[in-house]
Amino acid sequence: MQGRHFAALLAAALLSPIADTSAASVFRCVSADGHVTFTRHGCASDQDVHLQDARNPTPSSGETIPLADPARRAMTAPANTGELVIVGQQDDGCGNLLNASERRQAIIRKEVRRGMSRADVENSLGKPDRVTASNGQQRYHYREQRKGGNSRQVSFDEAGCVKK
Repeated sequence: MQGRHFAALLAAALLSPIADTSAASVFRCVSADGHVTFTRHGCASDQDVHLQDARNPTPSSGETIPLADPARRAMTAPANTGELVIVGQQDDGCGNLLNASERRQAIIRKEVRRGMSRADVENSLGKPDRVTASNGQQRYHYREQRKGGNSRQVSFDEAGCVKK
């Protein structure tokens, strides 16, 4: 008898309306340096706290969801200060004379071009047969494997970049 009551209770619990589990309150924590963190457990005392409503209603539930307010997102263009700022440019140490595509093409074609590094030359031509140095400048010497083959020298400046 007790087993039947337990089964009936379990069935009633499973079939009862379940609370909307897709709704939750999320804290948006902003630190003094501007780092934003979203958490359900609250923010540290030194952070600005904003309560976010994170509801995700099921499709065709009849609830309308307001879209972003375009007036709120409108930003004014900053005044032109005349200063040019380049963000994210990588310095290859050789004056950025070659872009990535030119460097890749030169390596594939086994060419040596001004602005390539020692590593680029080794990727293009392989390890040198001989290395010499004088006055802080290095030279890579390559010779062809055939008899009477040509030899080739690549000179590097103090920074390790090909000079021509």
